[in-house]
Amino acid sequence: MGMIVLTLSAALPQLRPPPCAGDQVCQEANGSQTAVLYLSLLFAALGSGGIRPCVAAFGAEQFVEEDPTQPKKTWVFFNWYYFALGASILLASTVLVYIQDNVGWSWGLGIPTLAMALSIIVFLIGYPLYRNLDPAGSPYTRVLQVSVAAFRKRKIPLISDPKFLYVNEELDASISTDGLLHHTKQLKFLDNAAIVTEEDSLKSSEKPNFWILNTVHRVEELKSILRMLPIWAAGILFATSSAQQNTFSLQQANTMERHLTKSFVIPSASMSVFGMLSMLVTIVLYDRLLVRVARRMTGLERGINFLQRMAIGFFIAIIATMVAGFVEVKRKHAASASGLIDSPESTIPISVFWLVPQYSLHGIAEAFMVIGHLEFFYNQAPESMRSTATALFWTSISVGDYTSTLLVTLVHKYSDWLPNRNLNEGKLEYFYWLLTLLQALNIVYYLICAKFYTFKPLSHKTEHVEGVELTTQV
Repeated sequence: MGMIVLTLSAALPQLRPPPCAGDQVCQEANGSQTAVLYLSLLFAALGSGGIRPCVAAFGAEQFVEEDPTQPKKTWVFFNWYYFALGASILLASTVLVYIQDNVGWSWGLGIPTLAMALSIIVFLIGYPLYRNLDPAGSPYTRVLQVSVAAFRKRKIPLISDPKFLYVNEELDASISTDGLLHHTKQLKFLDNAAIVTEEDSLKSSEKPNFWILNTVHRVEELKSILRMLPIWAAGILFATSSAQQNTFSLQQANTMERHLTKSFVIPSASMSVFGMLSMLVTIVLYDRLLVRVARRMTGLERGINFLQRMAIGFFIAIIATMVAGFVEVKRKHAASASGLIDSPESTIPISVFWLVPQYSLHGIAEAFMVIGHLEFFYNQAPESMRSTATALFWTSISVGDYTSTLLVTLVHKYSDWLPNRNLNEGKLEYFYWLLTLLQALNIVYYLICAKFYTFKPLSHKTEHVEGVELTTQV
């Protein structure tokens, strides 16, 4: 719906301002035209919010890890899922942008609208072939119930032996098809939600009131989400550093020599192509070559686990931001040598290809960190909350963008590093190196979190203890 309305706003004259040419002052859109545009963006945002968390989790659920006859695993899927995502972005930022600029916005927006419609048809045709898990109630309700039950029983002394906590495989069967979650020692205050007291008066045939009593599996669902949050937070600064590729790196490119020939000028925004290409190449090399090499060294089928993969991405991102600072020093030196420091509109005689290393390094870092981050959320989330966990992945990127805005605002307020008009007079390299320092602190924080992280304790065989027996023991 969002793409249809957006295409109509570009195609129908009554839904957009009249065209303007030359030095003519363009007429602004009226209230109705602006409302239609914002409505299309709202629909598109709501659609993306539904698709992005669910499509990754749904795709990964088609793989049964325990099936020895299945040659591919979920970690392979995440590689190629993100490859497809990156390839589509590359296609949109090159071919579609060219069509929009040279053919028209109606075609440039109409083509992805048609592609979106075809994707719905393909999805519906393939639906009977998919592995579907039946809904088993809202995970948000279960999280709230555990929290309320733990709060109600907060004054009860903690139980040191987990065998006295309430376990009911039959009750949790619909939300634990991969196996029950075992008790963990962290966040013990939540264990009170699984303590059976005399007031519960629970019989083996009765279903408990979940606002008062929960199973260990349901308590561990909440623990799993809470344990992931520190790792989630570490991804924010990565997104903050990546955001500069669409802001200050573009400003740098605008001042540099971008002519390939006398008639062809590389658009500044097209420099992101180098980041996308390096990311796509890295994914292919990782899946086809690096995994095999790492497998021989570690003995793990996947070569390295997702936490190690994220650490490599963090480290490469630090190098990328540091390189961006040195490139800025080079750019300003060229401006000074040419006497163009006070000429922000002039082209500095330094090739825009000096920016390729920082774009490429960010692309390589993304291939490691982002895919590892996405796999981490899917793998470590309770199976009934996987789409919620992958939504956390996307929110880390969103929060990182807002953090970038906050950081730039603070630097603007308390320094002269980022002038509004003349980038040559600023100290953008200081900003990059500040971001490098923050990332260095962030990777130390991440390594500490990774070292003490408790992996999801999952087992396919658990001992069933009746609630009535627990009441007697307590």
